[in-house]
Amino acid sequence: MTVQGVLWILLGLLLWSEPGTASLPLSMDSVIRVLTELEQKAPAAEPSHSTAAWMLSVQSAGPHRHFYHLLLGAQSFGAAKLGPYPLSPELQGLAEEVSQHGVWGGQEFGVVLAPDGSTVAVEPLLVGLEAGLQGRRVVNLPLDSTAAPPDGEASFPDVGATAPEVTAISPGLRGASPDVTSADIGAISSPDARTPDVPASLADAKAESPATIDSLLAVTLARKLGLTFLQAPQTQSRPGLGTEGCWDKLSDPRIFTLLDPKASVLTVAFLNGALDGVLLGNYLSQTPEPRPPLSSLLCQYYGAGVSGDPGLRSNFRRQNGAALISATTLIQQVWGTLALLQKLEPVHPQLQGMSQEQLAQVATYAAKEFTEAFLGCPAIHPRCRWGAAPYRGSPKPLQLPLGFLYVHHTYVPAPPCTDFARCAANMRSMQRFHQDTKGWDDIGYSFVVGSDGYVYQGRGWDWVGAHTLSHNHLGFGVAFVGNYTAALPTEAALRTVRDVLPSCAVRAGLLRPDYALLGHRQLVRTDCPGDALFHLLSTWPHFTATVKPRTARRTSQRSRREPPPMILSTTELQ
Repeated sequence: MTVQGVLWILLGLLLWSEPGTASLPLSMDSVIRVLTELEQKAPAAEPSHSTAAWMLSVQSAGPHRHFYHLLLGAQSFGAAKLGPYPLSPELQGLAEEVSQHGVWGGQEFGVVLAPDGSTVAVEPLLVGLEAGLQGRRVVNLPLDSTAAPPDGEASFPDVGATAPEVTAISPGLRGASPDVTSADIGAISSPDARTPDVPASLADAKAESPATIDSLLAVTLARKLGLTFLQAPQTQSRPGLGTEGCWDKLSDPRIFTLLDPKASVLTVAFLNGALDGVLLGNYLSQTPEPRPPLSSLLCQYYGAGVSGDPGLRSNFRRQNGAALISATTLIQQVWGTLALLQKLEPVHPQLQGMSQEQLAQVATYAAKEFTEAFLGCPAIHPRCRWGAAPYRGSPKPLQLPLGFLYVHHTYVPAPPCTDFARCAANMRSMQRFHQDTKGWDDIGYSFVVGSDGYVYQGRGWDWVGAHTLSHNHLGFGVAFVGNYTAALPTEAALRTVRDVLPSCAVRAGLLRPDYALLGHRQLVRTDCPGDALFHLLSTWPHFTATVKPRTARRTSQRSRREPPPMILSTTELQ
């Protein structure tokens, strides 16, 4: 079976399936098993048209029907059924379970746990892969039309050939490495910048709306982004965009419960899946035949990197997304998609009667929030993701915003953690040491930064930590995993602490714009954060060299060289 044929079967499931109970764990490995079986068991001679026709014969009408079939090129409904799924019962159940994304009753459906610890919505990932296989088509918008939504054989807007200028990024996004700086994302707004600022080009009442949209961005990101901000303009989660959640069991994930039971569908998992769909769809659109099997592509992307490129993997989706998607481009795509939806989806009453200028304002605010509050913020694994033990006692709230950022290294564990399993085990080990040996209520740090592309939540944004003696209530304590006496953390980890994390916190009103950055040794008699790292810190913006003598505190020799905590097996996730 062709790569595209496999996608049509799974896309058929997402257009008609309803939430159920999968017999396999809800993991990306299970999704890859589905793809592998489709690729191996389906008749090799079966053309992609047959699988597409099968998909069209089993779907039912729904809110995505006109939109997906227009932009993904399916023109034939009511085709003859082609027989049962070419899947084993357990894989068929898994495919039905994950192929449609939704949020109900505080739980999120259609999501899976990826090897990097992130949660990914499968639906936007699949439609992104399909759009990429089709070469990123350009859809010409009939913006002067007032016709009713298409039904049956009604005509659709014209679908053009491949976009002449799809992207400036080379194949494989090798120009979009994890070394992208915050400048590539655009300036971060001040904390009180909460209203959509319409660019001058859009402020004109005569502003000309987009004439085309890119199928890849439209089906993965623009539709859901635009509709969510249309229905709830203040959709926002402090400090970043989207709501995180917790799996019932990381070793056997089945149920994903959102941390905010009132969360919209624009969750972190959806945004992860949409961004993965954009990045991999873009890669496929630039990859000549024969394209790699999708099972192999996903193994690489959620593993060591596509085609051996460690920069093109899920750990660095936000950095790569920032290099690929500009705010200006996204404004046009969201605006154009909303204009198209005015013709295709009248089930959204907010769209009816809206002017192009109003759509432009919604698109501008949505694109601004996505680029600044998602792409411009670090990916933070919540406590439940690394298996944190409960807090002992009652946490003390911080008085926000704070004025300091204190930088540490863990010293022990000494080796940097480069994958989720090791980083999560290190977090649990440090928490045990801080609680059981030091007698603290919890892990001391506010946040811990791994070398795997992720930040790990310790005490977080709201609670006083135990990281910098006598100063815990004044600033956030951020630690790099590793011993940086003679070496330095990865550039991606350094950039997170230097640029991305503080900028995101300033934007959210958690950290003052004039915050001071200090090394642990400046306030407590210790070698932390290591000679090499401290020397580098002294060159960073916001670094403050002068510290009042009374703030320097002596600590015991034990605090300078703490005994190593017990390290769990890297495979133990609970």
